[in-house]
Amino acid sequence: MELKDRFAAAGLVPRRSGRLVIFDCDGVLVDSEILACEVQARAITSYGLALTGKEVAARFLGISAKDMRSAVELDLGRPLPDDHEKRCGEELFDQFRRELKPVAGMVEVVQDLAAAGHARCVASSSSPERIALALEVTGLRDLFGSHVFSSTMVARGKPAPDLFLFAAEAMGAASACCTVIEDSVSGIKAARSAGMRAIGFSGGAHCGPAHGTELVRAGAHQVCADAAELARALRQGAEA
Repeated sequence: MELKDRFAAAGLVPRRSGRLVIFDCDGVLVDSEILACEVQARAITSYGLALTGKEVAARFLGISAKDMRSAVELDLGRPLPDDHEKRCGEELFDQFRRELKPVAGMVEVVQDLAAAGHARCVASSSSPERIALALEVTGLRDLFGSHVFSSTMVARGKPAPDLFLFAAEAMGAASACCTVIEDSVSGIKAARSAGMRAIGFSGGAHCGPAHGTELVRAGAHQVCADAAELARALRQGAEA
């Protein structure tokens, strides 16, 4: 399928823009990673492979559900139940509706970009349904509109560059004009492979003291510890 046809199928219209800010969703816009990792840990442990939420985060943060399934099945030595993603998704969506919050200060960061007319989008390893719910319950949906991209739209998820390149093409931005905000090693590697500026974000509740260092090692051009620091970095990037 041609790229323009894939855009149309996803309800997207390519646009022309100058600089573009690409946000990861989980752990950057919304504080969902702890919730998601605990749900996965409980399910995987019930299959006989004992994992904690922290271990799930360390191993699988930022990668697609398809790639995570393959890795877990390799460790288990057998396939996961066919309904694994469905059951985990239902449990997680219930938690999202009750508990999910935006990362502190991030709504204001995106509002400032919108007020300045700055092009922005979301590019996440999560499913379109999960992204949509996360943005809805945290009040971020209208700040991105239809400019939301999922790894289900491309052949390879992060750390491959496919998703970010797809998002940039849809938004009409050259890679050199894109800044990616990512909390995962896989996401930083994907951004660098796409030829984009990579800002690591360590302000999510799941991030430990060494998280920023790990993002730098993965290739982040800089790391922001909170939304205020990110806002300053974006302003400086716009002025450069």
